[in-house]
Amino acid sequence: MDFLPINREDMKKRGWEQPDFVYVIGDAYVDHPSFGHAIISRVLEANGFKVAIISQPDWKNEESIAIFGAPRLGFLVSGGNMDSMVNHYSVSKKRRSTDAFTPGGVIGKRPDRATTVYCNLIRRKYKKIPIIIGGIEASLRRLSHYDYWDNKVKRSILLDSQADLLLYGMGERSIVEMAEALDSGIDIKDLTFIKGSVYKCKNLDHLYEYEMLPTYQEVLDSKEEYAKSFMQQYNNTDPFSSKILVEQYKEQEYVVQNTPALPLSTSEMDRVYSLPYMRNYHPSYEALGGVPAISEVKFSLVSNRGCFGGCNFCALTFHQGRIIQTRSHESIIEEAKKIVWEPDFKGYIHDVGGPTANFRHTSCKKQLEHGVCKNKQCLFPKPCKNLTVDHKDYLSLLRKLRNLPNVKKVFVRSGIRFDYLIEDSDDTFFKELCEHHVSGQLKVAPEHIAPKVLEKMGKPENSVYQKFVKKFKAINEKLGKKQFLVPYLMSSHPGSTLKEAIALAEYLRELGYMPEQVQDFYPTPATISTCMYYTGLDPRTMQPVFVPKNPHEKAMQRALIQYRNPKNYDLVYEALTLAHREDLIGYGPKCLIPPRNKKGSGSKGYEHKKTAESGSNKKGKKKTIRNVHKKQKKK
Repeated sequence: MDFLPINREDMKKRGWEQPDFVYVIGDAYVDHPSFGHAIISRVLEANGFKVAIISQPDWKNEESIAIFGAPRLGFLVSGGNMDSMVNHYSVSKKRRSTDAFTPGGVIGKRPDRATTVYCNLIRRKYKKIPIIIGGIEASLRRLSHYDYWDNKVKRSILLDSQADLLLYGMGERSIVEMAEALDSGIDIKDLTFIKGSVYKCKNLDHLYEYEMLPTYQEVLDSKEEYAKSFMQQYNNTDPFSSKILVEQYKEQEYVVQNTPALPLSTSEMDRVYSLPYMRNYHPSYEALGGVPAISEVKFSLVSNRGCFGGCNFCALTFHQGRIIQTRSHESIIEEAKKIVWEPDFKGYIHDVGGPTANFRHTSCKKQLEHGVCKNKQCLFPKPCKNLTVDHKDYLSLLRKLRNLPNVKKVFVRSGIRFDYLIEDSDDTFFKELCEHHVSGQLKVAPEHIAPKVLEKMGKPENSVYQKFVKKFKAINEKLGKKQFLVPYLMSSHPGSTLKEAIALAEYLRELGYMPEQVQDFYPTPATISTCMYYTGLDPRTMQPVFVPKNPHEKAMQRALIQYRNPKNYDLVYEALTLAHREDLIGYGPKCLIPPRNKKGSGSKGYEHKKTAESGSNKKGKKKTIRNVHKKQKKK
């Protein structure tokens, strides 16, 4: 067992004259099943194909992708585990200072829009070699899409990259079908039949049943048409009920999206995770400081994929789908037995989960036969009457894991869907979660409290979260544990005016809590919320929706969530004044900030909520907060 070749010397050690595929990736090479390139390359290897890796090539030098020469079957290209633009830029479009997927955390080792740049580099060097793209960056850009960073609608990445085929979603099925087809001598241009693929063509004579999307020109010209097109795509993400989609660009230029690949069975998932991964980054990175991203996953276990939660700001529906796919207990335990004997294992399994930790089966019994409902969500606005709520399987798995040798604690950190958990009439899992699987804090995602915003987010009403909070506190009190919820909150989501942002600030005032970090809504491709952001329309209803876009207004909304931070005083003051909420400026118990002093800033000696619960005091101890609002600089 060894890493796959990263240079000619490695290839010759294996006795290869030529690889079948050269896999060009935007990340450092990490042979661990939490990294997409590791799974795809090992799946191909398990099916008899030779795969060589080129990690983070110099995109300014054509020779950097020629170190193995021309592959026998084709180039595979992925921008990395993260979208390269999200990896490089914050929501304010400022360049990030680190890259966790690069040796030493160094920024700048991959280009912006890495998939497109790598493909064009390959095409300049090799004119006729097949290029197949995949990964999150390609998957979410498979058809025309709004690009936040350029603030315009862009074409399918298949066209801009000059690639021949795009494989969207998780890809294990489609990558093998593609490889076997090329190996059998089928031309890449004739691979029009693979589920989970997107291809380009000059005519539609070979298709007999499909849906036409609005043309690219139509979605460029009309935001209404863009919203309609997006919703048509969103409603065709299920492998059982979806249709082939066609988007026209020019008179003889079409992009065709085949229906999604079928979900993996449990046995197929088990096989994927049993492949001979080295479970670490390539040793050549050691001298550079290693790859930071491995620390988050090295002692974590993936138990599922897919999510039927349906949050509107999340792209999981487009990429992994809504149907839950799970590994068997035996597969997960076998992997756990490997990590508990590693020299640097300290006794803590950091996580057992996936997109949502407590989803271990399909949301209802109908899905594996009929697929998910097109125009109905499983949990929003209310849980579906057909929803199966059962934590017994997940609880059984956690019990087995915490009884393994060398294991001190098994944490659940990948996120608990609280609205699903609170629907469970059996509190056994909830009690054991609090007793054994929380490290003092449990992170949950209510995201907001205002009904208008929650509706646009696709999140349950605040009363559901309050019910969860009440039960969490009651269970911990009974257990004699001091554990606390850490709510994820989002500012500036479509639907949020200053009124809703102030309501959230008042809610935090009552909690006596100020988040250390706040996430501004980030318009990434392929989400309902991003469609709202661009069009100003809710694509589900085609009704107008308010969208905070002005950077200053967004800064005010973000500041309101952290109104106690003295650096935010001027922004909070301005927001409250604009919203005619001067009643929240003063010294009363309901006030958020004190009045301005004579110099125009917050009162220097003001003691704000003397007995307020400190946001940084996660153990819940109450302490006096002195001099919260120090002298501010004038704007």
